[in-house]
Amino acid sequence: MANERPGTIGILTAGGDCPGLNAVIRGVAKAAMHYGLRVIGIQDGFRGLVENRFVELDNRMVSGILTQGGTLLGSSRDKPHKMPMGNKVMNMTQVTVDNYHALNLDCLVCLGGNGTAKNAYRLHQQGGINVMVLPKTIDNDVAETDITFGFDSAMGIATEAIDRLHTTATSHHRIIVCEIMGHDAGWLCLGAGIAGGADVILIPEIPYNLDAVARSLLVRQHSGKRFSIIAVAEGIRSVQEVAAAASSVPRKRRDKDKEVVHQAVDGVHLVQEATASRVAREIQQRTGVEARVTSLGHVQRGGPPSAFDRLLCTRLGTMAGHLLAHRKYNVMVGVKGTDCVPVPLGKVAGIKRTVPRDHDWIKTARLVATCLGDEESATVAGAAI
Repeated sequence: MANERPGTIGILTAGGDCPGLNAVIRGVAKAAMHYGLRVIGIQDGFRGLVENRFVELDNRMVSGILTQGGTLLGSSRDKPHKMPMGNKVMNMTQVTVDNYHALNLDCLVCLGGNGTAKNAYRLHQQGGINVMVLPKTIDNDVAETDITFGFDSAMGIATEAIDRLHTTATSHHRIIVCEIMGHDAGWLCLGAGIAGGADVILIPEIPYNLDAVARSLLVRQHSGKRFSIIAVAEGIRSVQEVAAAASSVPRKRRDKDKEVVHQAVDGVHLVQEATASRVAREIQQRTGVEARVTSLGHVQRGGPPSAFDRLLCTRLGTMAGHLLAHRKYNVMVGVKGTDCVPVPLGKVAGIKRTVPRDHDWIKTARLVATCLGDEESATVAGAAI
């Protein structure tokens, strides 16, 4: 007679680290054990499953980790279908599936963002294994969930940084450009920028015009405000870059590891200055006001999770445990309103949630006279002059 409940689940963390990973591991493990399930922790993401590295989790191991940053399991960005092995990149999908079965897993729980969701769904489709995803990313760009865990903590860190930059910008009458993470989605930069009172917020969803930005800053200067804060997401593009990309001349790509722009010239990639640095330099030229750059980088990923994230992680984790006990697989546990709900993984994988141009946060920013770098900002600034 078939067992009514799965006996063993595996759990791994993949992609970049963020606050809350340990809190989710704790939530999933404790809830799963409550339902009588055995929990196996896979070390260092999908690579750990390929290399058969794991540890059995018990109540003792997951006690006291709610408040800790990082992940006790370790993480990596390796993909099963395209994994570096020595000097080669190999498709390790079948090895991943074989090790899944060797561990007698009934489901593999993957904590990660867009890439992790795609890799998990690919394993389900190609290997026939059961998977579950919990949405993790400070970028908040996973589809079919209102929020991802790690976002609130990172937004708090970025907001505090902007708060601190206000005091030094005021003291020296400078423009300070603060670079915040977010390659294709501006949620983190927009949220922290509004919360921190940034005067200009540039996000990937709205191509920026430096003339509009400069005009807004000059309006502030003429009104007696002798400093300005510009919050910049990593993945911003100017209106000129968007037009060039549309015509494919010149061809550009973003190197997400080095966070710089590359330009292809006769097949040779020439490294250019970072976007935030270029924005600061050109704004200084246009306004005559001294500009400085601060890049928050991985500071946004570190440290303990916020109270909001601790609660969210525990709710997501315990919902995952409930679903696993009832053999509800191949879903992402998302947040819809006040509820944690299962979403078919096929509706999530490969889809990125960006900031809509008519989102309330955009409207809010404009109503408090924040420049978003577009023509509407230029029109408002021009009227003010």
